[in-house]
Amino acid sequence: MKIGLVLSGGGARGAAHIGAIRALEEKGIFATHISGTSSGAIVGALYANDVPYMEILNFFKTIPIFRPNRYAFNKPGFIDSENFYGDLKAYFPDDDFAVLKKSLYITATDIIKGTLKIFSKGQLIKPIIASASFPGLFTPTQINGSYYVDGGTLNNFPVEPLVAKCDKIIGVYVNPLEKMSIQDLKHSYTVVERAYKIKVAGESLNKFSSCDLIIYPEELINYGIFDMKNIDAIYQLGYLTTKKLLENFKIS
Repeated sequence: MKIGLVLSGGGARGAAHIGAIRALEEKGIFATHISGTSSGAIVGALYANDVPYMEILNFFKTIPIFRPNRYAFNKPGFIDSENFYGDLKAYFPDDDFAVLKKSLYITATDIIKGTLKIFSKGQLIKPIIASASFPGLFTPTQINGSYYVDGGTLNNFPVEPLVAKCDKIIGVYVNPLEKMSIQDLKHSYTVVERAYKIKVAGESLNKFSSCDLIIYPEELINYGIFDMKNIDAIYQLGYLTTKKLLENFKIS
């Protein structure tokens, strides 16, 4: 049976993907096809290369995103995305989709053309970096003459590559819409930001019907996108949420 796994973006909340994978494996469910964006692309790529979930968790906890030697100079962003190539090269010595143990699809956004790109063959590491390059914070990543940023900009729940290829699809969505009151909308930019988040969430939720199981830890609203100090708690939330959902779920 071909089992697809969709992993959304969500920054540090992506650690919940790792907990979900652990719970799925304990239930005897192993994905054959993976589609991910942003932090979901990182987890998905490592998982597609058969990296154990505890090692993926360690990767999330130890990569030095905000060290001074990662800062960009004379580039459009604060963190130079190219500096993460070496971190990923340690896990992907053969920089090619072809060597992965599972089929993998990674989305990124062409910042010049304004179009979505789905990477599934050729060089692997740069598409991973591009997919996770949060606009404005990380510099765009150049691939074959085009410049790419976070895949979640246009598609934060990339189920599309799996629909025609898989018998069953499991989706993990780790970017819930925060609860707010009108008092929280104090400035014009907070209204604009809220509207953008509603748009992204709405587009993702509308695609849940394409999945046979949705893992959606809503308690993740208690953690921020850059909440690196709570990685263990986020991971555990993904694990426990998935484990509970699997109590009444059969993949066959």
